[in-house]
This record gives sequence, structure tokens and C-alpha cells, in this order.
Amino acid sequence: MEILGIDIGGSGIKGAPVDTETGALLAPRMRVPTPKLAKPRQVAGAVDQIVKHFDWHDLVGCGFPAAIRSGIPLTAANIHKKWVGKDAAALFREATACPVNVVNDADAAGLAEIAFGAGQGHNGVVLIVTIGTGLGTSIFINGHILPNTEFGHIEIDGQEAESRASDAARKREKLSWKKWSKRLNRYLQTMERLFWPDLIILGGGVSKKYEQFIPRLNLQADVLPAKLLNEAGIVGAALAARILTDGS
Repeated sequence: MEILGIDIGGSGIKGAPVDTETGALLAPRMRVPTPKLAKPRQVAGAVDQIVKHFDWHDLVGCGFPAAIRSGIPLTAANIHKKWVGKDAAALFREATACPVNVVNDADAAGLAEIAFGAGQGHNGVVLIVTIGTGLGTSIFINGHILPNTEFGHIEIDGQEAESRASDAARKREKLSWKKWSKRLNRYLQTMERLFWPDLIILGGGVSKKYEQFIPRLNLQADVLPAKLLNEAGIVGAALAARILTDGS
């Protein structure tokens, strides 16, 4: 099944048609900057821009940076507060004239990694952390997801984890890989003490530079870079749309 997957992030919105049977992108992805204030109408316009770029008229899956229930954001960390309680799925359908399903962005990335990436074939507890503007998380137990975990917002030493350990924090504070890896390691050790995962998969925009930080981590779980790298959100959004539509 071919579905347009769109990954809405704090700094960029990316999309491409996806073969949901194989996880392959069917065209080079398109990226547009996330509107500065990331208000609903602005983001909907950016989503429509991607839809029009691919001349798409069929099912669209969107990964969205918030806890999502029935297409409605319940939180707003790296987007405008006006999103909370807004029917994002309905807004995107109106803007694009396409059927649209919306899921948490880290959940989407996790679905892709479990189906086609580094988590394929792994049972037990698998923790996926997407590292970008924030820290997105998804947790799978024997291939089944616990949705909307949003564990990037836990407090460590009185500070929200993603304010110190995200890739945006690394860039903002001009941290060396060594210094930033210590912060990331502290966060992941905290996650280990809470959930004792068998495998941790690290994705997001920084995952393409995994050689700079994964060898510096000191964790009990196996740690792998996301196989789909920064395309996991696109692939997973499309896959989630298929699952929500036909249950498969």
C-alpha cells in the first residue's frame, strides 16, 4: 500500500510517498522549514505544500510532536500552545482535501524501526529515543507499543531532560560530543532504571553521526543507531496510517 508519510518536527516538516509493505521511500523526500510559531494554520499550510509537491490525492499519515488521542494533540512542547485540544487530523484533511491520520511522531519512528529497522525481530522491551529539537520516546514490549510515552519531558536534577540532552541543546550550548554524550548517557541511564529495556535504538536527525556518541555511552542494554535514520518518522507515519485505516 502506498501512503504519503509526513514527519512534523520542531525545525522541519518532511514527507515522501512510502511503500508500507517494504518501508521504502518511493520518491526523494521533500522538506520545508517548520513555521516559526508553528501555529495550526501555518503548519497545515506546510503539510499541504508537501501534499501538492507530490500531487497526492490519497491517504496521508502525519507524525506529530505531541501526545495524540484520536487525532487531537494533548500536549504542546515544541509547537504552539494553540494545538492543544485542536483536531489536527481534521485540520489537515481540510487543508489537503486528503484522508489524514495523525499519531505521535516518536511512536511513528518506533513503528518503522520495529517493522523495518534496527528493532526488527527483537522481542522483550525495546526503547526508541528520537533525538532532535526534543527527545521523543516510544516503548515496545514484544512488538506491541505503549503509545504517547513522551519521556523526553521527565525531570532530571530539576530540569526537563530534553532541555539538556536533545540535539538542539547540543547545538545551542555548542557542546562537544564528549560533553553532550555525558548528558545523553545520564538520561538513558535514568530510562534504564525505570524500564530496564533489552535494546535501546537511537534515532532522529543526530543518528547519522552515531559514531560520535554511541561508543561513549555506558549502558546495560544493547544500543543501536536507527537503521532508517531520519527517515523513520516518514516511514512510520505512513505505516501508522495504514494500521489505523485497515488494522494491518
